[in-house]
Formats: sequence, structure tokens, C-alpha cells
Amino acid sequence: QLQASGGGLVQAGGSLRLSCVLSGGTFSRYTMSWFRQPPGKEREFVAAIKLAGGNTDYADSVKGRFTISRDNAKSTVALQMNSLKPEDTAVYYCAASATIIRSSWYGVDGYNYWGQGTQVTVSS
Repeated sequence: QLQASGGGLVQAGGSLRLSCVLSGGTFSRYTMSWFRQPPGKEREFVAAIKLAGGNTDYADSVKGRFTISRDNAKSTVALQMNSLKPEDTAVYYCAASATIIRSSWYGVDGYNYWGQGTQVTVSS
């Protein structure tokens, strides 16, 4: 199971840090990702991290502003979000898969496990 936390309301230019804890699995085996779903839109890829963190990728819209990291000892993945914009407003979901290949990171279908979502609202 995945449990996400850390969402909230922030002004444009501010920062938030999301966390997601995996329980019931060998965390180090999983590729961990963040997706988001803006109001009225489809869920979209934000960032992914594999294994010890040397292998990451980001959506173009968040590159240079968001950083994904993981702590295998704590079974936790984090998303540090800086320089937030109103268009970052969305429900953010963490996702996990032990078998996904890199080319499938960017779509929702490759992930076995999803967190419950946490709301991020950025005011202008």
C-alpha cells in the first residue's frame, strides 16, 4: 500500500514537499513515480525514480523546479516542489511498480500500486 501526504495550499513561488510511504513490499525493488491530475484533466506524469536515485526523469513542465528522491531505508519517496505555479494545482498521486520498464514510466497503465492522492493548490 502507498500512503501519500504533504499537500496543501501555497502561494505562487512557494514550496511544498510531498512524501509517500510504501508498506508491505521490498521498497528498493520498486520504481516510484509521482503523477498529478489537474481539475477536469487526465492524470499526467510528473517524475520517476528507480532504485538508489541515479535514474530519474521529470516532465518538462516541472524540470528545474521539482526534485524526486527516495530513502530506501524508510521506504519513502519524496517530491520537493519549488517555485510553484498556479498550473501546478492538482491532486498528486504516488505510484509504484516492481516490473515497469523505463519506456512505460510516463503512462498510468504500467503501475501496480497507487496512493490515495494529496491535494496541492497554488494560489496566484
